[in-house]
Amino acid sequence: MKLFESTSLGQISLKNRIVMAPMTRSRAIGNVPNELMATYYSQRAGAGFIITEGVSPSPNGLGYARIPGLFDQIQAEGWKKVTEAVHAKGARIFVQLMHTGRVSHAANMPADSQILAPSAIALSGQMWTDAQGQQPHPTPKAMTIDEIKIAVGEFARAAELAVDAGFDGVELHAANGYLIEQFLNPSANQRNDEYGGSDENRMRFALEVAEAVARRIGAARVGIRVSPYGVFNDMKPFEGVDQFYAELSRRLSALGLVYVHVVDHSGMGAPPVSPEVKQAIRREFKGVYILSGNYDRASAARDLEAGRGDLVAFGRPFISNPDLVEKLRSGEELKKADPTKFYTPGPEGYTDY
Repeated sequence: MKLFESTSLGQISLKNRIVMAPMTRSRAIGNVPNELMATYYSQRAGAGFIITEGVSPSPNGLGYARIPGLFDQIQAEGWKKVTEAVHAKGARIFVQLMHTGRVSHAANMPADSQILAPSAIALSGQMWTDAQGQQPHPTPKAMTIDEIKIAVGEFARAAELAVDAGFDGVELHAANGYLIEQFLNPSANQRNDEYGGSDENRMRFALEVAEAVARRIGAARVGIRVSPYGVFNDMKPFEGVDQFYAELSRRLSALGLVYVHVVDHSGMGAPPVSPEVKQAIRREFKGVYILSGNYDRASAARDLEAGRGDLVAFGRPFISNPDLVEKLRSGEELKKADPTKFYTPGPEGYTDY
């Protein structure tokens, strides 16, 4: 079965086509990766390719409680424990760089940080803080041009630290309503300068980040995650979305990025992603295409055989089935995860399955 065949991703070899999708788990006490996290990822290294949870390239992007960073040497040293543990079991691993932007609260962030976004539009609803419980999202500060340029540089610096920490590459999180997608989506980006308004202007930040990171560590080490039709964190589908993502994919492909990872959360209640936009991204992006979205063994095998993608990402099944690859191979029944332990500190619901 193609799902279990070895393949290549840019300059690296993968032992199978199964990807462990990025999933926030909130176990990084003080925002520093630790031994518990190294255990968690190494337990799941049956996957050919692991993408870490979202990792902030900046103090300004640490919006959630206990998410890890990658903007200083202490954090990089912590990540070395993870990459060494994963590589020892024959898997490859990229770090997902996720700047939360407006999806933040000051109680989760360092004292000298600030909540930044393309425009001063607050996110609806509340978010958890360890210090104050549930709190409404504050109104972010609209980024100046200088602050945008600094953020681009932070992504590039984090990518450099990632390579130093032993990662095989980085995934840019341009999905799920975080900073890069906040620039892409007109519901969050109401700027009237060169970073807002037209399709080209709204793509500018994503493309500048991708170019800067590719220049710093090599395009063969850079992938990107996108979520057309996504509604997470107040994102809204917009007129011309299919054409927008087709053009964005063409431009990202021209930069030589190694893969595009397309989010489809329709299995979790989000609007379905049109087959047309998936086909357009597949057509315009010349690198590897990672499928995701509520896959099981049968649907993953079917879509790989049909050429709809090159790798398949599995998310929540990996939480409660660290041996997911072997279970997919054998057909053994999967254990169910406990959602009440998805984001709690400690090993329970994390490394004890």
